[in-house]
Amino acid sequence: MDTSNKLCFSSIIGLLGLLLLYSVPNLQAQENPEKILSTTVEAEIDVSETGSKIDTLLYGHFIENLSNWFEGGLWAEMLGDRKFFYPVNNKEKLDPPNSRDWILGQWRPYGPESAVIMDSDKSYVGEHSPRVNVLHNARRGIQQSGLPLESGKQYEGRVILAATTSVADTPGPSVQVSLVWGEGSNERQSLTIDTLSSDYEKYHFSISSGANTKNGRIEITGTGTGSFLVGAVSLMPANNIKGFRPDLLELLREMNVTMLRWGGNFSAGYEWRDGIGDRDKRPPKYDYAWDAVEQNDMGTFEFLALNRLIGSEPNIGVNAGFGDAYSAGQWVEYVNGSKDTPMGKLRARHGHPKPFDVTWWGIGNEMYGEWQLGHMSLEHYTIKHNMLAKRMRAADSDIILVASGASPYEMSMTSRHWTPPLPAELPFQFGTPQDWSGGLLENSAPYFDYLAEHFYPEPEQIFDVEKQGLVEVNDPLVDRNRRGANRVQTTVEAWEIYNQRFPWLRSSDKKIVLDEWVSGSRGLEGALGTATVLNKIFRHTDIFKMSAYTCAPCALTYTGTESAMEGIGLVFKLYSTHFARIPIQVRGDKPQKEVRGTVGVDKPKETSGSDTYPLDVMASVSEDRKTLTITAVNPTHSEQNLDLSISGGTITGEGSHWIITGPGIEAQNQAGESLPVTLEKSGSIQSTAAISVAPISINLYKFSLE
Repeated sequence: MDTSNKLCFSSIIGLLGLLLLYSVPNLQAQENPEKILSTTVEAEIDVSETGSKIDTLLYGHFIENLSNWFEGGLWAEMLGDRKFFYPVNNKEKLDPPNSRDWILGQWRPYGPESAVIMDSDKSYVGEHSPRVNVLHNARRGIQQSGLPLESGKQYEGRVILAATTSVADTPGPSVQVSLVWGEGSNERQSLTIDTLSSDYEKYHFSISSGANTKNGRIEITGTGTGSFLVGAVSLMPANNIKGFRPDLLELLREMNVTMLRWGGNFSAGYEWRDGIGDRDKRPPKYDYAWDAVEQNDMGTFEFLALNRLIGSEPNIGVNAGFGDAYSAGQWVEYVNGSKDTPMGKLRARHGHPKPFDVTWWGIGNEMYGEWQLGHMSLEHYTIKHNMLAKRMRAADSDIILVASGASPYEMSMTSRHWTPPLPAELPFQFGTPQDWSGGLLENSAPYFDYLAEHFYPEPEQIFDVEKQGLVEVNDPLVDRNRRGANRVQTTVEAWEIYNQRFPWLRSSDKKIVLDEWVSGSRGLEGALGTATVLNKIFRHTDIFKMSAYTCAPCALTYTGTESAMEGIGLVFKLYSTHFARIPIQVRGDKPQKEVRGTVGVDKPKETSGSDTYPLDVMASVSEDRKTLTITAVNPTHSEQNLDLSISGGTITGEGSHWIITGPGIEAQNQAGESLPVTLEKSGSIQSTAAISVAPISINLYKFSLE
């Protein structure tokens, strides 16, 4: 899945990989003949054996300017290329290519193509703007189709226009803006703008659709004499909230997203100054990380507004690829500086005198990978990291800095996307130039607070040492379910090695942040894996400060008009709402079975999971010690029995039970259709000694303690 060596692990290895992994059910995950039979699993929970408090930031999510996560998704803008990065013509192939062209539409001429000329001399924003030469009796202009419209729904928009006339004192063109929902003459609503200035002016309009359609159209056409220019166009549902879709905001609130990390591969080529000020004047730029056009409508203010709307903590990643320390420091000052600072003054001019006081900042993203813009050696990167950190802390000494790390486990897994030959045989070793996290700990420790690790497991592949690469396997679901949690365990083992190499680390406040991760699948199988990963993270709260699932919108399913929560989103909703904050040790009588792979690459020395095979069981207690919660993941097609022995507290009354399940591992929720993967409260639990755990399910049990 190599897309011109621009594979971004930050959002699941290239756009093609993203589509395959996140947009369709896992149809290749056929079960092998092995059958896990029903059994009784015994587990002991001592309420007094507690670990470090679960930080709410472990329910964070990652998001970047990629695909439909903003455009055509959270961001309510309905028009593609609204500031005309591309010429308006009838060509099918875009040059340069745009990996987002399947999300939003393109502008086409209305009337003869020759009537639309891209004017570089009088461009409103960017390199050029379309100039339409009009006639008295023939309507000419531009149009964009593929708009999802709802009957009776209000839409608000704006168009920026200027005009020229061919003859002095002759009335210029009359421009008509039309929203079209059918081919009949009455299946449209139009407004007319008769008097245009020779300077660009902004015209706001409100318009509604007369029918439901997935292929609505907007037309901007004119008649008369001379020509008119279109600087920018925008169309959003009138019920948008600060530019965001209200239905998706509500779903994110239900998931209780605690942190949004904004960064990823795109950030290595991102110029933050392009994303501030008047949105219509922000230039459209080419995103070389994703071979896409970035409209820059989602900038600093918009990202911070999104966090305020859903109640999450913002985490901003600065450009450590093609960017520089001076720019990184300026961005911190723009966001957090007083209005008396140079960048604070600029922020105030843009409408926000008060500093935002953003605490969390990331330096770079996966700079260890060849897919990353500005990739460099570890030796050079630690120098650059330190330069950025100094500038950023000079702008605000109270910020928290996250370094972009990668243990040899992650380096070995991602090396398949490097240009051969590799610098060493796999697996890579600690203390070498391929130990990115070790290099940062050794050379940059004073210049960061937390160290980032990422993981993207391959459920249907394992690493073969002899072949020095991944090979396809046909493992059962119970084994595939461990792949994500095993990657958490590799991070735990790497941290133990770092504690041995750097003794000072044990007494420091530094921790790991898993600020990009997935379970490896979507649908119900992805939900099972996600729950198992969360269970594993919660067993090591002394190591992990924050995590950010890739990605917040990937936990949702949505079309242009409808939305719902995916199975993965239901997992976050369940855990963040009901799972208590103090983790408890769970002991069982059946250790997890070892799964295939290679230690040092995709497999830890110690298999992850509780000793409750084939279940994965985790427990926690509330801070007042009055509520006990237990999760049980069953990644088998058979009902399993769980016999719990509770000590250190006495359960009173009946317990409550919530369950996430569906008709099969391929089950996947799709917006606008019936939702097979569900989260339901399922009656009461009479006793912990005889709990029946349904097949392919995620369960949470809650009991009162005294």
